[in-house]
Amino acid sequence: MTEHEKKIMDAVDKVLPAVVTITITKDVKDITRDLPLEFFRLPHYQEFLEHEIEHAPKDDKGRIKVGGGSGFFVSDMGLVLTNRHVVADHYAKYSVIASGEKKFEAIVLARDPINDVAVLKVETKEKLPAIKMGETKNLRLGQTVIAVGNALGEFQNTVSTGVVSGLSRFISASGDMMGRQERLRGLIQTDAAINPGNSGGPLVNLDGEVIGINVAVIFGAQNIGFTIPIERAKKDLEEIKKFGRIRRPYLGVRYMLLNKFLKDRFGLPISNGALVVNEGIPGDFAVMPNSPAFAVGIKEFDVITHCDGKEINEKESLEDMLSPHEIGDVVTLRIFREGKGREFKVTLGEFRKEV
Repeated sequence: MTEHEKKIMDAVDKVLPAVVTITITKDVKDITRDLPLEFFRLPHYQEFLEHEIEHAPKDDKGRIKVGGGSGFFVSDMGLVLTNRHVVADHYAKYSVIASGEKKFEAIVLARDPINDVAVLKVETKEKLPAIKMGETKNLRLGQTVIAVGNALGEFQNTVSTGVVSGLSRFISASGDMMGRQERLRGLIQTDAAINPGNSGGPLVNLDGEVIGINVAVIFGAQNIGFTIPIERAKKDLEEIKKFGRIRRPYLGVRYMLLNKFLKDRFGLPISNGALVVNEGIPGDFAVMPNSPAFAVGIKEFDVITHCDGKEINEKESLEDMLSPHEIGDVVTLRIFREGKGREFKVTLGEFRKEV
């Protein structure tokens, strides 16, 4: 056995007891709520639905299993880190299966829609194993890393090794069951095998410290996976401990990032920036009432071209520029309106839509 192999096995021994499987279940009434209206127009839909429900895998409470993911304890008091997209369904129930097949009901304490991080809590009086937090500031290309998780939703405690293949990566990924896209940046790229079901599991170094949360894999490619740096989750945990929730700076606009195609389509004189526009849903607002943007007079069809002097474009969106800020920070926005440029100073508020 080489020294390198021994380090890998020692690290795995440290982290395995703290890695968990997250099981997602739903009551029958909540599953039917999610079905499209067209389904109920199909002939014999009732018989088909009853057959599928009867043969679907269920938990010990009769709830239907609809998915799963991975996570890990970061506190001996039962705090679990995972991806936000793993626990995105507000109508689902979540269970945590820990080492020794111990099963706990879990509640979602908070979901971070910007960083794709979620924090769960299990109720237990026993002291639970937790993974030690590491850091990524000294991470180097070629450094050995280990991914652990519930591969494909079936193979619990699957371990794969690889190296850090890239740093500060940017991807667009499916963020929920409706296929809406979320933009994740500053990610760690690794060739350690990450599979569906691994989402939410830890990426650890040879000291057995978690340095990231596994989030995505590129389908059709070989050995290209991505991980959220653990510092993002550390900040969320600090927010929960201090305020009881994850706080995020809030401007209060819906927007579309401009490009040359949209410039031509809307007949605009500029091709970069965030066009303030609603999503076309009845009752939707481009500028949310009583929001910081509303307070300073930002209007629908304004184009926000710069934030604190930085140009907004498809590679660096307005949201990307606002996310490092704190609530209460003042930002300077450059607005293009009716052929003229204007500046607005906006005090960021608090976003509180998600749990």
